[in-house]
Amino acid sequence: MNVVVRPKELRSAEELEARLREIGATRYHNLHPFHKLLHGGKLNKGQVQAWALNRYYYQSSIPLKDAVVLSRFRDREVRREWIHRVTDHDGIPGGEGGIDRWLKLTTGLGLDPEYVESTQGILAATRFAVDAYVNFVRDRTPLEAVASSLTELFAPGIHEERISGMLEHYDFIDDSVMGYFRKRLDQAPRDAAFALSFVKANSHNPAEREAVCNALIFKTQVLWVQLDALYHAYVEGHIPPGAFVPDGM
Repeated sequence: MNVVVRPKELRSAEELEARLREIGATRYHNLHPFHKLLHGGKLNKGQVQAWALNRYYYQSSIPLKDAVVLSRFRDREVRREWIHRVTDHDGIPGGEGGIDRWLKLTTGLGLDPEYVESTQGILAATRFAVDAYVNFVRDRTPLEAVASSLTELFAPGIHEERISGMLEHYDFIDDSVMGYFRKRLDQAPRDAAFALSFVKANSHNPAEREAVCNALIFKTQVLWVQLDALYHAYVEGHIPPGAFVPDGM
């Protein structure tokens, strides 16, 4: 007989933060085998292309997700704080945003920008996972919508690992295409600090704190399943019909 062990009730904001950090330490996608291969120089160029191509769909959907979060709040101060997330990725007229920086990466990897932006070659699992994230912030409570962004608490570590690992191990990667990750070293901590402060201040009982934790778990699953799909397709070699096929595969 299996015994279901429920986590203890979270009685304070401090206990909530500790649980959130535990979730990141045990569930964040830096632990995924695909990332170990990516950062350790164990992938070929075609596999790195497949990762960057699929990840573009996630990156280009982040401002859509954040626009939905904005729409959930009548509090003008929250909207003022959140809106820069949209421009961080979309950019402003005459300015470069995160999507532009990601396209520099994919172009530097030899992918046609029009093909990347069309998203025609991405895996179905990528599309389903990312769309589920946008739907989550639309359909769940505003508190859960904010909480789902808290993977940014753990993002600087993976960006640092990615910059150093990819520059060290891949001769087809140079510093000129790593701008997205360098910029996020500053942006992610700022965004995470606001979101963490918000959920701690606005989770008023154990049920709400559990919902916050479950929202973060959901987001880690969104990120993890994308890497599952990449591993299955481009490491194990089971590329589905219609998906990007690198040269030599």
